[in-house]
Amino acid sequence: MIGGITYVSHEVPAWRGEKHYIAMVDLAPFDLPGMLEQIWLREADVEGSYEVCCIPFHVYGLALGDVVQKDESDTVDRLIRKSGRRTLRVLFAEPRPSVDARSALRRAVDSAGLLSEWNGDRLVAIDVSDLSVMQPVFDCVQGEIQGGTAFWEWSDSRDFRPA
Repeated sequence: MIGGITYVSHEVPAWRGEKHYIAMVDLAPFDLPGMLEQIWLREADVEGSYEVCCIPFHVYGLALGDVVQKDESDTVDRLIRKSGRRTLRVLFAEPRPSVDARSALRRAVDSAGLLSEWNGDRLVAIDVSDLSVMQPVFDCVQGEIQGGTAFWEWSDSRDFRPA
């Protein structure tokens, strides 16, 4: 937290390359006032547009590969084009149960060839480019979801809205 604002960062963006840009997304429109998420971008095919290179932890309506625009203060202010990908987010609650699904989830994500990013050890954002490979991912966390020790959501359950 800096100056009363909490920053959510991506330590290892899914598509990290040599030439990238960082922009912020104000999370207030998503019921998270006082929080900003740092989004990694690279230049896209249209001048002034950027492709999202990380898997959003908290931003709704954005996914890996979406094309956005940023304003002069380096804040994402417009979604230009969807990539067709989705983001599944899973939050693991505390205290942890005796059967912890996080290791099984990591293995299922790797086995399915999916990309993911973790924010700490409790929140994971999973890039979903092909829904047909997701069943093993769902299966490994189902017990925790039913038991109330894990929660999931699709990031596209709400539209992107700039502040």
